[in-house]
This record gives sequence, structure tokens and C-alpha cells, in this order.
Amino acid sequence: MLTIHAPLAVRATEDGEPLPGYAVAVGGDRIAALGPLPELDAEYPAARVRRWLGVLGPGRCAADAAAWLEAAYHPDPREVGLPGIPGTEPLTGPALAALAMDEVRWGNSARRGLQRLLREGVTSLVGPFTRPAVRTAVRRSGLPVLPAPRPATLTPGARADLAVHDETDGSCLATILAGRLLHRRA
Repeated sequence: MLTIHAPLAVRATEDGEPLPGYAVAVGGDRIAALGPLPELDAEYPAARVRRWLGVLGPGRCAADAAAWLEAAYHPDPREVGLPGIPGTEPLTGPALAALAMDEVRWGNSARRGLQRLLREGVTSLVGPFTRPAVRTAVRRSGLPVLPAPRPATLTPGARADLAVHDETDGSCLATILAGRLLHRRA
């Protein structure tokens, strides 16, 4: 099904000028078109329209993803209060060294870390990932792994990896990965 994402404005690049009244049409996992909302409405009359109270642009690239996922433990909220787990913030250094880490625990930690990145509008990661459980979690997430950060641009035919951010505080309102809505702030 084709979806038109109609935000307050669209940025074709992460630091580009906002284009008020523009929208992005997404078909499957690709960007079908980018342009003024009335034109996209006319071109795709059967499309579902999602309206967003923010600025839509390409998703962010997490250049520090390997450190974020492989050198930090992301606790499960149910672990808070257990020995060595004071809260839900990632544990590193001596606090991490004190935990009994195995591949299952690393995999669960990576999945929680990836969810947090998606909630921040991240749609690509810089690798490589050396821990097998982390590498598996990243592969299953569908997030592309890049050898180095690169600027993303919204162009027809490109993979639909988008994020909508609040124009006042910059917080992420929605993350769309390969055309699928994976995060929406309530």
C-alpha cells in the first residue's frame, strides 16, 4: 500500500532547509515521490495519508553504534535494583566488567539498545560488529550497517528510511525503516 507522509515540512537532507507543505510518498520500502502535498494527493488518490506534527527528513546514522551496542550493557527495566544494576542507563567500564555477560545477555542488551536508537530516529549504523549476538541482533533489526557515516538524501527510488522530529525540541516523533513505521511517540 502506498503511504503519503505529510509533515509540517520536509528536509531532503539532514541539515537542509525545511520545505513547508511538502510530503513524501512511500511505496513498499522505497520513496515513490517527494513534492508538495496537493500534487502527491492528486498523483496518488488511493494512498493512505499519515499526518505528522513535525519535520520529516532522512533518518540519522549512528556513527558510534559499535561502542553503543558492544561496549555498554543496556539493562532490562525488570533488572533495576538487582546487584550491579542501579537503573536503566547503559552500564560501561567497571560496572559492565562486574556483570556476568554471556552471548544471550549481550543479544538482549543489543536489542534494547537498538530499540532506543530507533526511538531517536536512527535508521543506519556504522559497523563492524564483532560480538556474534550483537551482530545477529543488528542483522535482524533491518538497520543497514555502513562502513562509515554518509549523508542521507530523500530521493525517489531510495530506500524509505525516514524520521520525523519535533520542530521545537528535536525529539523523534516517528521512525520509518524501509517504509515500515517502527516507532511512533504516543
